[in-house]
Parts: sequence; structure tokens; C-alpha cells
Amino acid sequence: MASAPLAAQDSEAPPALEDLIPDSAVENPEDWAGQGTEGEEASDNNDAPDPDTPIELPEGIDMPWPSDIEIDDVEPLQAEEEIEFADLDLGRAQLDLEEAETVRLNGNLVLGFPQTEPPFSERGDFLLRYEALSTIENLQDEDASIAQLVARAREDEELLGNLLRVYGYYDGQVIRSIGALQPGDEAASETPTVRFDVIPGNRYRFGAIDLGNLDQAPDYEDLRASFGITSGDFLQSDTIVQEQFALDRRLGETGYAFAAINEPSLLIDHEREEGDLTLEVEPGGKYVFGEVVSSDPKFLSGKHLGTIARFEPGETYQRSLSMDLRRAVTATGLVSSVSVTPREVTPPQGNQPGVVDMDVELERAKLRTISGAIGYGSEEGIRVQASWEHRNLFPPEGLLRVRGIIGTREQLAGVTFRRNNFGGRDQVLTIDAYASAQDTVAYDANTVAVTGSYERLSTLLFQKPLSWSVGALVLASDERNRVIGGVPRPRQTYLVGAVFGRATIDTTDSLLDPTQGFRVTGFLAPSTARTAGDQFYYLPNQVDASYYQSVSSGVIAAGRVRYSSIIGAPLFAIAPSRRLYAGGGASVRGYGYQAIGPKNDFGEPTGGRSLVEASVEARIETGFFDGAVSVVPFFDLGAVSIEETPDFRFVKYGAGVGLRYDTGFGPIRVDVGVPLNPDPDDAPVGVYVSLGQAF
Repeated sequence: MASAPLAAQDSEAPPALEDLIPDSAVENPEDWAGQGTEGEEASDNNDAPDPDTPIELPEGIDMPWPSDIEIDDVEPLQAEEEIEFADLDLGRAQLDLEEAETVRLNGNLVLGFPQTEPPFSERGDFLLRYEALSTIENLQDEDASIAQLVARAREDEELLGNLLRVYGYYDGQVIRSIGALQPGDEAASETPTVRFDVIPGNRYRFGAIDLGNLDQAPDYEDLRASFGITSGDFLQSDTIVQEQFALDRRLGETGYAFAAINEPSLLIDHEREEGDLTLEVEPGGKYVFGEVVSSDPKFLSGKHLGTIARFEPGETYQRSLSMDLRRAVTATGLVSSVSVTPREVTPPQGNQPGVVDMDVELERAKLRTISGAIGYGSEEGIRVQASWEHRNLFPPEGLLRVRGIIGTREQLAGVTFRRNNFGGRDQVLTIDAYASAQDTVAYDANTVAVTGSYERLSTLLFQKPLSWSVGALVLASDERNRVIGGVPRPRQTYLVGAVFGRATIDTTDSLLDPTQGFRVTGFLAPSTARTAGDQFYYLPNQVDASYYQSVSSGVIAAGRVRYSSIIGAPLFAIAPSRRLYAGGGASVRGYGYQAIGPKNDFGEPTGGRSLVEASVEARIETGFFDGAVSVVPFFDLGAVSIEETPDFRFVKYGAGVGLRYDTGFGPIRVDVGVPLNPDPDDAPVGVYVSLGQAF
């Protein structure tokens, strides 16, 4: 059989991997590895080249061994004494890390300030802000661990960098280090601590300032002066916000009803170390007020809303007066929502301002209310009170209220008509008619009365430096002193007519909880009374004054005095219900209501024709419930005299302590008073609860 011819083999081809591995390596790889390469004996692995023996060079290369190289002596350079090296001012902050001033904020946190020049000009305010925002500052020392500090240190490092930029230090650096306090430290321990070295660098300044189209306003100079940033001022982002607000307020208060200001833009140039500020301002034109237009004229007419407003047509538009109108409409209690929007009626022309009407969009609230209360008092007994009212039965703001009281010592039925904002803002017309029967510790009176008054009120929303009221009263009352032990007293009928006036000057900072200022109130009520077949004329009068002063942090000192008298008629000619009495929570604490003053043979208070009262107290914050609770020690005195001028024969003193809880609306008052010179019938202690301070 013929065999197939073999293919020709390339003499240049590289050998295959199998050809390079001999059979002996496969059969016994360990022996083969120790044989060395073919043609050589295994070398000793410990043989090493001698470092002192020159290496044989390949043919064609001739290089001397280093020991054979000769180097000529080099002459050293001589310093030239005439050369002076100047200190280069590269504009960088000068640092002294070793001698850095440090501030320890707590056991875990230290701030270092190594920069000496330029000085850190905003350092104090910077520290206060950092303390308020720091996550490490809020970490309790005993709860701190390295892991917690590391996590919070990253946040605080970023916070410090942001705060530096707020003050215009755009090249500032913060160096963070974490470890244990070293021995010798003022708070030395093994407590882990974080140290931040704050290097503010140079503070940037404002460069170019672009206020958009503000220069097109006719009173540009005045408006520009209200924006208190100029080129070259130190840069601070807070200042931008404050001055933007100041400019916006100035625009809104000088007639620019439709002014608009866009968000500010600050371009930082690190080479110039300046920031260019752009604030796009579109002032629009100037306007004056037009009419007030109501969206529901049958409910609250535009004419009535115009009497509430504190502006007249033709006056320069002021945004604050627009907002004030909105608050006043809300304060009526007749609306659930309200908005006040200026609407252009006539555009500005040349130097003449335009006119804007004020559109009042409102929604009606629920107008009917039924209310009631049940209570008990040691001086009043059981008392049940209820009322129904419609707050806009006679638009605009004509209220009708029907009320009644059933109690062990008082019964009453009455009806009241009241018109709010009558003839002006917070001016109220009231007509009230009632029939009542009262049995107090001093008298038993059955009365029918009609009272009318017109007053300017000071309210919680709009406290006024001057408030006043005038009015008239007509009543018929059948009265006697109380019956004690079954001994009857003769009843006496009084027909009384009076006109009255009251005025209050108020400089305090709150109606319910004043901390500074004073109040003075004067009252006069020329009266006439017919009783027992005779006509009598007399003049009730009263002056109240109170003063409030902060004497230290969290301590308010308060004091009051009252003087009252009835001039011109004997005591029997004055109805017992209209005489002067003292005692109780709003008078001399520690004594019962009407318990102070002259008494008859049966121990009944008869009332008097003159009265003097005085009180002092200290309102001391305790810190409990976030400062809402205060302790109030107090001292009161009072005297009632039968004569027209006080004779101080029946002076009583009371003292005690109270608690106040600040609700945000006003304090809840609980006072416990003790009579210091009681009569035999006086209780050993008096407790009083009410809303608001005692005076």
C-alpha cells in the first residue's frame, strides 16, 4: 500500500509547546527542575555577584569603573553681601497654627483661629451662628463616640465653610482633626474631641451693583438710598437679603403698587476678590388710593369697608395700609377668608400718579353662635350662663345677642344690640337692656336698666395708646342689705340716671400680659338718683394707674394704685349696688368679694363713698415648660370709707403667691392669697382663677 506524502515543514516556524517539554520533566518534574539547563551543571543558588568585581562589559563598550573616575575639585559659591532678599507679599493670610487662639464650645468641640492678619472681623457673630447650627454642639459629651463625632464633623465642616461664604470669605479653609484631649488640657480626659481650625483668608467686597430699572423711578435717589449696599462694602449675603427687603418695603410704602424685585444674583471674581451683584428691579409707576370695592356689598359694603380702612382716596398708596385693611376685615369675625388686591383704574401719566382701587374678596363665615358655661364659686355659688347671637343680623356688623343667667345668687335676662366699626375703625355703638336679681354678700337688688355707649376700643389685634367711651344709663332698682338670721331689712327703691365718660392712656406692650410701660384710666359719671321722695345729685369718679418694668432677665415688677370716690350725696341716697367695695381677685387678694369696708350691726358690708387700693407683685419666670410658667409673689392693700375722702379706718392687707401659665394668647392666672389682718368672718385663704394678669 502506498503511503500518503507528508506535508513540507517550515524551518522558521517556532517549536510547539509539547516539543519544549522533555519526557523526563513530565515523568519526574522535581528531578528535572534541579538539573539546570542543557549543557550546564546545576548552579549553587547561594552564589551572588561580588559588588567589588567590575561587571564585564559587552564587546564594543568601554566605560571606566567609578573608582577610576577623577573629578576636579569644585569651588563653593561665595555669598555676595550686597544682595538683599525682600519679603514677598503674596496677599495670603498669615497663619500661626502653633499659637492659634482656641475657643472650647463644649467637651467635644474646639475651634481654632490661627489667622493673625488680616483679622477675622466677624468672628463673634460667626461663633454665635455656628453654635446655634452645629450638630456637634448639640451632642452630649457623655454620649459622644468617635464614630458619632466623625459623622457629625463632616457636616460641621461643610457648615463652617458655608458660614465663611455668608460673611464674604470665599477663599476660606477649614482644617478638621479628631482625637482625644491631651493631658494638661482644661478639660483633660479620654473624651474624643473635634478641632476645627478656621482660616477665613481675605474678605471679599462688593464690586459692580446693578439694580435693573430702578433708575427709571422718578424718586430714584430716595429709593437708591434705601438700598444700603455700595461698591467697596464688605460682602455679606445676609446684607443682600436685608437690603432687598428694605428696598421692597420702601417701594411698597411710596406708591409703587406693582413693583417687582427678582431674586438677587452674585457673581464672584476670585482674581479681584469681589462679587458683582445683580438685582433686577421693576418699579412700575406710582399710584394713589382710589375706592374700596367689596365682592359682597350686601354683606359688607365697600362704603363700610372704607370706614374701616386707615386711608382716604387720593392718598399715596402704601402696601402696609392694604395689609392693615385685610387684618381689620378679618378681625370683624364675619369672614372666613379675605384678600385685598390693588387694581389699576388710571395709569400714571407724566408726573401724575395713577389710581388703584382696592378689591376686597371675602367669603362669609358662620354668623350664629350659641354658647354656655356652668361654674361654681365660693362667692357666687352655682351659676349657669347661656347666650345666642347673630353677628350680622343688621348689616353691616350689626350684632344682636340674647343672654341669660341662672344661679344661686344671680339671675339675669338681657338683650344687646351692637354695631362694630360704627363711624370709624374699632368704634362701637352698644345698646343694652337687662333685668337682674342679685344677692351678694353686701346687698339684695332687683334691677331693670338700659345702657347706651359709644366707645373706641383697644383690642388684642390693635392695641391703642388712647381709648375712650361715653354713654348714658337709666335704671330702676329695688334694694336692701342682705337678710341675716331672719332679721328683715326695709327695701328701698332707687331711680338713677347718669352720663359717663372714660379715657385710658396705654403705653404697655400687651393688653393681657404687659412687661413694660404704664396705663392711666380716668372715669367720671355725673349721676342723679331719686329715693325716699328726694332727688340727689352726686359724682362718682375713679382713677387707676399701673406700671410695669423689667428689672432683670425673666423678672417683671408690676404695681398699681386706685382711687375712687362718690361726691355730693349721703350714703343712704346711693343704691347699695352702686357704692364702693373692695376685696377679691381683682382687688385685695386673700379676702372675699366685697368683704372689705364698713359693716353694719349684722356684720354686712355696707359699702362706702371712697376707696383706696394698691398692689405690687413680681412676675418671675421659672424655666419650666419652656419658660411658660411663672411664679408671682404679691402684696395688696385696700381701704373703704363711708366718707367722701378715705380715713383708712378699715385698711386690710393681703399677701400670697400665684402661678401664671403663658398660653400664647394670654396667661392663665391662679392666685392663692392670705388675709394678713382678717376679721372673724374672713376665710383663712382665697383662691382666684382667671385669664390675664391681675392688673
